[in-house]
Amino acid sequence: MRIVFIGTGEIGVPTLRALLNSEHKIVGIVTQPDKPVGREQRIEPPPVKKVLIGRARPPGAPILQPPRIKDSHVFEAIRALKPDVIVVMAYGQILPRDVLEIPRLACLNLHASLLPRWRGAAPIQAAIAAGDRETGVTVMYMDEGLDTGDILLQRKIAILLTDTGGSLQDRLEQIAPEALLESLRLLGAESAPRVAQDNARATYAPKLKRKDGKIDWSEPAEAIERKIRAFNPWPGTFMKLNGRNLKIFSARVADLSGKPGEILRSENELIIAAGKGALSLGEVQLEGKRRMSAAEFLRGHASRLRGAD
Repeated sequence: MRIVFIGTGEIGVPTLRALLNSEHKIVGIVTQPDKPVGREQRIEPPPVKKVLIGRARPPGAPILQPPRIKDSHVFEAIRALKPDVIVVMAYGQILPRDVLEIPRLACLNLHASLLPRWRGAAPIQAAIAAGDRETGVTVMYMDEGLDTGDILLQRKIAILLTDTGGSLQDRLEQIAPEALLESLRLLGAESAPRVAQDNARATYAPKLKRKDGKIDWSEPAEAIERKIRAFNPWPGTFMKLNGRNLKIFSARVADLSGKPGEILRSENELIIAAGKGALSLGEVQLEGKRRMSAAEFLRGHASRLRGAD
């Protein structure tokens, strides 16, 4: 099949590699423009483009990096590639109807949840934060809605009690290629299923911002612990301590209680009361300092702690 791959994020890299090594012909790649990254604001290509740097991609397979995929000249460029299937994974822009109608067979999206649960931009974090026991990858036929298209295929995995947003993404990355290749096989054999989503069961995972990581100590300790794991590495969770941000990378639930935000123990272990129960902090990073264990942090700050804001 002639495939146009549209994607940007790291989660789509293994799937693109699988396509490049398959019997299918990649006729074009669409990704986001190169952008400034890090403190030095160095211009870097998106992860999907990095895969292709130094690689002899198939002749006639351009890399398109339009600021807006809705622009008419972009639509014409994709249509000129005459794809049988367009594959989309973690692109970062909504595809207009004009693009969705280009491929001969289908426009497929790989979404990192078991739709209709967790439609939207942050399904991995949402699944962990909610305490879901399983998640997976859904291959769906794209329409103009937000992850509302009919389902072709799903692959499930268990969510571990130790999973972070990063570790769960890594595991989903590994099952996505097989899910896509099987979907393409079914399409080619004209036996691909098409199952409508039950909209009544839909939940939503909106795009996350850094401010979403601020801990609300009135929530139960178990919910906060899940959020800490879910938001690691992005957007990260933090609390205000003596007027400064303290980023929290890990924590465990402690069988103690107190007023939300109260520091219950600070000599050898940093334990903070939540709405129900408490949390013993693991690794932390004070604003402007390096990452360290909570015990190491306390050696320099225990005498000055007032409580969490």
